[in-house]
Amino acid sequence: MPVNLSTPVAALLLPVAGVFLGTAEAGIKSAGRKDLLVIRLEEGATVAGVFTTNRFCAAPVTVAKLHLDAGKGIRALVVNTGNANAGTGEPGMQAARTTCAELAKLLGCEPEQVLPYSTGVIMEPLPVDKIVAGLPQAIANLKADNWYDAAHTIMTTDILPKAVSRQVQINGETVTVTGMSKGSGMIHPNMATMLGYIATDAAIPQPLLQLLVKDAANASFNCITVDGDTSTNDALMLIATGKSGVVIDDTNRWQMLEAITEVATLLAQAIVRDGEGATKFITIKIEGGKDEAECKKIGYAIAHSPLVKTAFFASDPNLGRILAAIGYAGVADLNVETLKLYLDDVLVAEHGGRAASYREEDGQRVMQQSDITIRVVLNRGAVNATLWTCDFSYDYVKINASYRS
Repeated sequence: MPVNLSTPVAALLLPVAGVFLGTAEAGIKSAGRKDLLVIRLEEGATVAGVFTTNRFCAAPVTVAKLHLDAGKGIRALVVNTGNANAGTGEPGMQAARTTCAELAKLLGCEPEQVLPYSTGVIMEPLPVDKIVAGLPQAIANLKADNWYDAAHTIMTTDILPKAVSRQVQINGETVTVTGMSKGSGMIHPNMATMLGYIATDAAIPQPLLQLLVKDAANASFNCITVDGDTSTNDALMLIATGKSGVVIDDTNRWQMLEAITEVATLLAQAIVRDGEGATKFITIKIEGGKDEAECKKIGYAIAHSPLVKTAFFASDPNLGRILAAIGYAGVADLNVETLKLYLDDVLVAEHGGRAASYREEDGQRVMQQSDITIRVVLNRGAVNATLWTCDFSYDYVKINASYRS
C-alpha cells in the first residue's frame, strides 16, 4: 500500500474557472475502466510545459511540443492511458495527429490547439480508433468540478489517484491552484513526472508561465526518483486561465511560484509514496555543498542504490551502503573526514567512519519507520538540496515482471 498517502477528497479539489474535464471508457487496455481524459480550456488561457529528456520520447510528446510552438492558443488537452504511443515510429506520429484533429473537429478549434498525452505500454500501436470513438463520451461529461474522476482516469500502475488544491491571496484577491499527476514506476524524470497537470485562474503571460513551470518542476518533480528510469512520456503542464482577474507579473510572481511549487511538491511526493511496491518514504537532505549539482549528485547516488533501497525495505541498518554511495557519487574532491551522516536524529558517521555515539539499535529504530530522513552534512559550502525516494520491495519486481499481462 502507498506510504502514508490517502485518496484525495473530491470536495476539496477546487474547480479552476475556465478549465473543464471529461472522462470516458475507451477500452484502450481493458474494459470497465476510465482511460480517456479531455481537458477543455476557455479561449484566452495560456499553457506552458516541460517534457521528458529521453531521446526516445513518445510521439505525443513531439506533437505537443510542436503545437505549443505554433502559438495558436491551446484550447484542449487529451490524455489516454493503457498505451504510451512510444517507440511507434511514423504511425505513432500519425495517430497522435489524428487524435488532435478529431478532438479539434468536435470542439470547433484547430488541431494545433490540441495537446496529446499518452501513458502505458511502450512499443505497441496506439488504438486510435478506440480513442476517437471515446471522445464524444468524454466531451459529454465535461465539468469544472471533475478533477477527482480525472485523477483516477490518468492512473496506470498507481494504487491511488493524486490531486491537490491550494488557494493564495495575491493583490487582495483569491487565486486557486489545482493539480493532478500520475506515476508510480519508471520515475526519474529529469524534468517533471510521468504526467502532471496544474491549473490556476490567475492571468499569466506565456513567457512567464514557462519560467514558472520550469522553476516549479526543478523544486519538485526533478527531485524525485523511484527506480532511476526516465520515462519516454513525461510531461508537466501549467495552465493559467486568467478568470480570477489577478494578473501575475514581476511584482508578485514569487507568490504565484510558491503556490504552484507547493502543489507540485505534494504531487511529486505522492508519486514516491505510491511508488511501485514502496513501503518506506525516504527524504534525502544534502547540506553544506559547494553547489546544487554536487548536492543532487550525492543525493541521487544514495537514492538510486539498490543496496541502500533494499536495506531500507528490510529495516536493516547496513548503513555503510550509504557511505559507499556518497563515495562513488563522483564528487572528486570530497573530504570524507569532514562530512556527517544522520538517520533522522541519529548521528551515524563522522570523521570518516562510524560515530562513537552510534548504536545499531538506534539505526534500526529509525529504519522501522515508514517515513525516514537521511541527512548528509558535507561541510563544503552553503548550498542544500532535498530529494525524495522510496525503498525497493519484492512487489516492485512482481509489478514490473507482469506489467503487460
